[in-house]
Amino acid sequence: MSEPTQKLRLGALIALVVGSMIGGGIFSLPQNMAASAGAGAVLIGWGITAVGMLALAFVFQTLANRKPELDAGVYAYAKAGFGDYMGFSSAWGYWISAWLGNVSYFVLLFSTLGYFFPVFGEGNTVAAIVGASVVLWAVHFLVLRGIKEAAFINLITTVAKVVPLIMFVVITAVAFKMDIFTSDFWGRGNTDLGTVMDQVRNMMLVTVWVFIGIEGASIYSARAEKRSDVGKATVIGFIGTLLLLVMVNVLSMGIMSQPELAELKNPSMAYVLEHVVGHWGAILISVGLVISLLGALLSWVLLCAEIMHAAASDHTMPNFLKKMSSKGVPTNALWLTNILVQAFLIITLFAASTYTSLLYLATSMILIPYFWSAAYAVLIGVKGETYEQDPGARKKDLIIGGIALIYAIWLLYAGGFKYILLSALLYAPGALLFAKAKREQNLQVFTAIEKVIVVATVFGAAFAAYGLYDGFLTL
Repeated sequence: MSEPTQKLRLGALIALVVGSMIGGGIFSLPQNMAASAGAGAVLIGWGITAVGMLALAFVFQTLANRKPELDAGVYAYAKAGFGDYMGFSSAWGYWISAWLGNVSYFVLLFSTLGYFFPVFGEGNTVAAIVGASVVLWAVHFLVLRGIKEAAFINLITTVAKVVPLIMFVVITAVAFKMDIFTSDFWGRGNTDLGTVMDQVRNMMLVTVWVFIGIEGASIYSARAEKRSDVGKATVIGFIGTLLLLVMVNVLSMGIMSQPELAELKNPSMAYVLEHVVGHWGAILISVGLVISLLGALLSWVLLCAEIMHAAASDHTMPNFLKKMSSKGVPTNALWLTNILVQAFLIITLFAASTYTSLLYLATSMILIPYFWSAAYAVLIGVKGETYEQDPGARKKDLIIGGIALIYAIWLLYAGGFKYILLSALLYAPGALLFAKAKREQNLQVFTAIEKVIVVATVFGAAFAAYGLYDGFLTL
């Protein structure tokens, strides 16, 4: 947006990054991690995640500074480096990941409210879906009022939700017991956890889920008041969020044993704090989670609409998604996103147990966009592109990009073949929209290489569909 009233300052950009990452995941982290790994494997997993995600954060910072003309972040990097269809797939996968995540957020939100109002049950009763629908469309019309207004509210909710998290860290740090933390440190007492390597692998999708949103500032780079703020916001937001996540996870394992944590209901943070201070602790965390989810929903609704509009603006998506309101809001992209969220909310009434699986599927969908961003950083480093006046930075950026790329490949491996197949099932239909966009420009739809990729994706999707039908694959 060229209007000064739509420009976002550093604080708002940091809030978009933190607000996107700190949603519902951190409040369920103690149980989610304990269900997969013992304390030793958790520390190893966080070490891998810290290095890999920090490298990815630096990749987004570097690309924001070296490629300022690429204003759509994740999507634009894939297209610039690897062609139109890879760019489209990045935008498509990112978008699906975002709105699938919103569905699980709504269910978790009303599951938390069910702690106070039993009519909402586990977040998938009729009352919960009606309530979630009301909140969905309230957020929808708030965003329609304008990007800056919504970002300002996100800044407020980000500050508000961090307070109970900090209180949790302080209280559990005081109550932390080293003998509980070190008991069965490597999880060997629970054969279901598997080897340490298995444990580290199994916790990876959880760590990615809680970090999705790290690219939030780069998505809004075109709206930043200062271009240099985009990279700063990404790194500052990442480091602050990493510290919170690790402390919440590790301190919880010194309050209750791994088997006890694994059996908790979610949001498990509430029950950990209740174990220390009593009932008011659960209330504090539940209120914090409600605020957190509302803020995260706002961030992700914004990101969903922005990524589709950006892709439509350069004809990668069909033209109807390019429409903007007088307030600078991509209206058609926003409507399409929230209609699909509404449809999946209704589906949760009939498939009550699927939202957790959708959360993991949402995580796997975003791995491809992350992979292509890291690959693009390596590509421009290898070519020396943009390093003509700064050759000294080339080696450093190549090392960082290489680490991020290896990490992205590791995540695809850790997620497992099941989620690669299920992702193909969601990626395949997107080719129809890509073809529509190309035909609107009277251009050839696919290059030779893209045809091979599309055929492989369709084959994978067909195999996944058969797997769901036959039962050897499940959501």
